Amino acid sequence: MIPKILKLGASDDVAIALQTVPPGYTQPGLGLTVRDEIPAGHKVAVRAVALDAPVRKFNQIIGFASQPIAPGDHVHTHNLAAHNFDRDYAIGSETRPTEPIAPERSATFEGIIRPNGRIGTRNYVGILTTVNCSATVARRIAAHFTPDVLQDFPNVDGVVAITHGTGCGMAEHGEPADILRRVFAGYATHPNFGAVLLLGLGCETNQIDQLVALTGPSNTLRAATIQEDGGTAAAIRKGILTVAEMLDQANRITRTPVSASNLIVGLQCGGSDAYSGISANPALGTAVDILIRNGGTAILSETPEIYGAEHLLTRRAARPEVAERLIERIRWWEEYTARHKGAIDNNPQPGNKTGGLTTIYEKSLGAISKGGTTNLNGVVLYAEPITAKGLIFMDSPGFDPVSATGQVASGANLLCFTTGRGSVFGCKPTPSIKLASNTLLFNRMMDDMDINCGAIIDGDETVEQTGERIFTEMLAVASGKPTRSEVHGFGEEEFQPWLQSATL
Repeated sequence: MIPKILKLGASDDVAIALQTVPPGYTQPGLGLTVRDEIPAGHKVAVRAVALDAPVRKFNQIIGFASQPIAPGDHVHTHNLAAHNFDRDYAIGSETRPTEPIAPERSATFEGIIRPNGRIGTRNYVGILTTVNCSATVARRIAAHFTPDVLQDFPNVDGVVAITHGTGCGMAEHGEPADILRRVFAGYATHPNFGAVLLLGLGCETNQIDQLVALTGPSNTLRAATIQEDGGTAAAIRKGILTVAEMLDQANRITRTPVSASNLIVGLQCGGSDAYSGISANPALGTAVDILIRNGGTAILSETPEIYGAEHLLTRRAARPEVAERLIERIRWWEEYTARHKGAIDNNPQPGNKTGGLTTIYEKSLGAISKGGTTNLNGVVLYAEPITAKGLIFMDSPGFDPVSATGQVASGANLLCFTTGRGSVFGCKPTPSIKLASNTLLFNRMMDDMDINCGAIIDGDETVEQTGERIFTEMLAVASGKPTRSEVHGFGEEEFQPWLQSATL
């Protein structure tokens, strides 16, 4: 029989209600009588906690009692708060060798081998706008290539206009401009694009020639500006002709069996609930461990959402400088949020709290489990190219579209996205696999979810079994199987580069 209340760690002060529990309920084995109604996913105290004493879940501190807590009490925002506390970084203390899977047993998928040797999982033609001023022209060009037109190009996944709201009215030099250019360089050379048209207005800060200098010469990259083409109508006509030529070129690809070591998987979570940290996230972590044993790469991100749990990553740092760079990014975020009159622990969001998450520390402990158990091999800035294998951390905000945009720019050719409340995120050119943390969500939003990790909560699967199922789905999607968000055509609006600059 599935228990109604589950205690996760031996030293935990709280347990999680797997379903709504009424007052007076007694959980066999815990010696606990519930004093308040505990909504599904929320926490109940298993022992008394004094005022200001730490409260533990996952054997880790998730906050401090803001009032005395009695056994059986509902533990949430009314009696649990996030205060700063010292974390023991113990750099490198939990590193261990990763046992690779033997070559004869290693996994493969049907990938697209690009001339430069990089491997794609999709084959789009992209129209990448350097500035918001060229967005409408890019969309008009892409709109010409309807499904009927694209029938003549069966090996192309579509023509996508990648537009955004910036590119000008900003300083030409400095970190904000560098970030934007890294994003564009990463997208312009991404292996999921068979060809890219860079489209600008002509006079913007984010100049095309600077981007081309970053990407280097390429037979699959073309550039144009509306001003040089003679205005919008002329630019649309010329753009349609250019994309038609690109389609013919991009259609010549074939999929070929390649090693799973060519997968670079961005890890995302959004609309999380308390189930995420015990079902979807650790199951994805299991899949990540399998991927890395096959020689692949996974990108963990969302720096504000590992806050308070970063010490669990520094302990797995392969080298001291990896841990030191992660700590430096944590300190940067503390200063950045303070400078903007915010607080890095001003999280979770309202939906997270409704789902049972109370503090950023609790949310972070669940979030980092997406990264599995292998060593942390590197830390990169937002949208920096990733060249190392294994688990990599990319600095980014916690807002999913911004974080995922950076991961794709860094080279992610696949995304896995866990959700407990129900995210509808999609991405182009990189497919996004949606993982539901609970069966109720999966059944309610089945048309948007790819895998139900709620089978773990229901007692039908182990974390390891669900993780193996996720890895199998990774290979299938990388081979061309459409995700639910792809079926709906989502992904163009979700391109959101991180904007740090003032608009001038």
